[in-house]
Amino acid sequence: MTPREPLALRRPPTGPQVARLVANAVNGSTVLGLAVAAAARSDLRPGPHGLIIAGGYRWRVPLAAAFTLGNVVLCRCPAADLLARPELLGHEEKHCTQYAWCLGLPFLPLYFLAAGWSLLRTGNPGTGNIFERHAGLVAGGYPDPLDRGQAGLPRPAGTEA
Repeated sequence: MTPREPLALRRPPTGPQVARLVANAVNGSTVLGLAVAAAARSDLRPGPHGLIIAGGYRWRVPLAAAFTLGNVVLCRCPAADLLARPELLGHEEKHCTQYAWCLGLPFLPLYFLAAGWSLLRTGNPGTGNIFERHAGLVAGGYPDPLDRGQAGLPRPAGTEA
């Protein structure tokens, strides 16, 4: 007997999720994601909200545990492991929406510019990156700029260590 799919996988995508899926298919970003997943021999699996999970990504670049190309979420772990991490999956889903808003592939140079700016300002590519901030820093595994002790900055007076 096989376990039932989680409820999120059984629900049909909402109208905005379908619009995002169509936009990312038309703008080519999901096609790029599927091509990279195939070239990297990742295992494809349908995910919630119109996402496609590509588990077992083994290429060295990028270093992230998970990243998004269109509606394809590529992850180093098996797809089931990513599905068990709803915060990270939600973070990656927000990047899918960002691809749609940026009309697809223009998201990539915009993201890299934002990551470079963040690296110069904060010492890491995520904390000051507008795309990562809007997707949720902590959910994506980035330091929280409000936790000043974590970023190596002094904490405001009156806060605990």
